[in-house]
Parts: sequence; C-alpha cells; structure tokens
Amino acid sequence: MSEKVKKDSELLYLYDAKLCNPNGDPDEENKPRMDYETGRNLVSDVRLKRYLRDYWLALSEEEWRALGYDSKPDVWVRQLEDESGALQRVSAKQRIDRLAKEFGAKSAKEAAKKPEFSRWLLQKLIDARLFGATIPIGEGEGERGGASLTLTGPAQFSWGYSLNRVEILPSATISSQFAGREQEGKGQYGTFGKDWRIKYSLLAFYGMISAWRASHTMLMEQDVNLLDYSLLEALPLLATTRSKLGQTPRLYLRVQYKNDRTFLGDLREGLRLKRVEGLKDLNDVELDFTGLVKRLQRAKDKIEKIIFWAHPNLASGKLLEDALKGSGLSVGDVQSPSPIN
Repeated sequence: MSEKVKKDSELLYLYDAKLCNPNGDPDEENKPRMDYETGRNLVSDVRLKRYLRDYWLALSEEEWRALGYDSKPDVWVRQLEDESGALQRVSAKQRIDRLAKEFGAKSAKEAAKKPEFSRWLLQKLIDARLFGATIPIGEGEGERGGASLTLTGPAQFSWGYSLNRVEILPSATISSQFAGREQEGKGQYGTFGKDWRIKYSLLAFYGMISAWRASHTMLMEQDVNLLDYSLLEALPLLATTRSKLGQTPRLYLRVQYKNDRTFLGDLREGLRLKRVEGLKDLNDVELDFTGLVKRLQRAKDKIEKIIFWAHPNLASGKLLEDALKGSGLSVGDVQSPSPIN
C-alpha cells in the first residue's frame, strides 16, 4: 500500500505552444492571455488542472488498475451525464447531492453528519486529494447561506508564463454555416468569430506539494507519482482541439526534500533564455539553467531526490540533467507505473 506524503516537493514544468491558443481570455474575444507590458503569454493554473482532470476521467477502470489503483477514482470538478447519456454542466450542490446518494445518504446534509463521509470523499476524488475543493454541504445554513467543507489542496500551481516574448498573429474571421431550422426546412444561419493564435510560446509553470496540507487530504505517494506521469501524458493526448493543437511537454522536474518544511521558492527564477525575441519553434530555444543548478546545489543537503524528464528534442534538457548529476544531486526518471496501450 502506498505511503502518505510526508515530505515537501517543488515542481518545474515547461511546455511549448506553436500556432495555437493555449488559454483564451473570454474578456478579450478569446485572445490568448497576455501580459502586454512584458510581452509574456499567460496560462492559468485552472487550464492546466483541466487537462489533468479530463485525462483522469478518460482513463478506464483497467488503466487505473494498471496504474496501481484498486478502482477508478472520480473527479470533483466535472460534467455529469443526464438520463440520455449527454454531458451537462451541474452546480456544486447537484454534484455533492449525487455523491451523497452514492455514499448511501438521502442528501449531502444527512451525509455530512457522518464522520466517515469526508474520508469517503477524499478516497474517491483524486483531484480533491491533490488540489483541494470547496464542497457545499447544505443550503440555508450558516451566516452565508450554506455550510461547506473546504479542503486546501497540497498540490498547487502558479499561473504559467512564457519565458520568451510572444507574438499574437493577426486574427482571421471564421464562420460556420448550418442548414435552416428543421421544421421550416429552409434558410441558413451561421456564427462568426475570431481565430486568435500565438506564433510560439515556451511556457513555464511552478508548483509545490505541501506535506502539511497533504495530511488533511490523505494524499499518498502514489498520487504524487501519478501527477508526475499525468503531466507528461495529459497535454499531448487532450490538447487536440482545433485551437489547442500544437502543444508539447518539454521538461519536468520535481525536487523532493528530506522534510516537511523546506521550499526554495519559484524554480523559474533560475531559468534564462539566451534569446527572448523572435522565437519560431523549439529549434530557436537555448535555455540557460545556471541559476537553477546553483540554487539546487546550495540546498543539496536538504534534497532527497530530483525526478526528471526532458523531451529528446530539447537540447538544453540533456545539459540540465548532466549539470544536476554533476552537482552530486540524486536524479531519477519519471516512472510509468505500468505501460498503458
């Protein structure tokens, strides 16, 4: 059986995006999110977690067992199927009421009276164990109109930002045409929109896993290994819509410390692109990791191990791996719990 998480970790995750829209901003015609002052492309942590949740939902019972789990976990933040099998958006209240019935209670309010309900939820919901959740228990209770179970997730990500200055390509107006209403059998109607895309963006995320927080959500080492693995699998498998196609993981490392009270801070601060303007693809990327390696080397006595992966086409990745090993740090690969075909 997997052990509970008792040691802190920090994460660095890089992926690139080419001729696509990594994260549209609904307040700006769905343009790619940008920090216009610095020219950086932005991606929210919510977008990254959505890829992970959708990936976990897509895995079959058999695949979850191959990953070392006794059964397929559920996900708290998700759509549900209606009676016809179609996916529909539901409120958090509807979601918890359905889970309460699965638990064997008539309502979430009734289930919440049983101390084992919270434990049951955490055992069932993989994203709640990792990212936390705010779960409404009842309506009309408390000063703000309803009681809730608030879980602060031990695994958190910052917003991602590009290491290079990013160019947004001029948008073409796109349209879709459909036949007229079936009852009338004539006429046409359509919709128009903008197709915003970036030329090339090398995005970097910083994350952390708090052992103190993990004790409250029953996070297991097995779940952390799953997160390592899923960050490499989810993006290429799920960023496959027309606007998202063109995104590829390039580098991942997780620094696991020897105790539950060590954090170095944002690992992106040790990265520098030798060229930040005019990048068109991965061939233009030259990353300098000198600052990162020095930070990790100074904290070597506090580091238990570094889990590392780099895309074979990222030349700088091999250089970083060699530098880490040359500094006397313990470096291991991201392990696939079991091959999935």
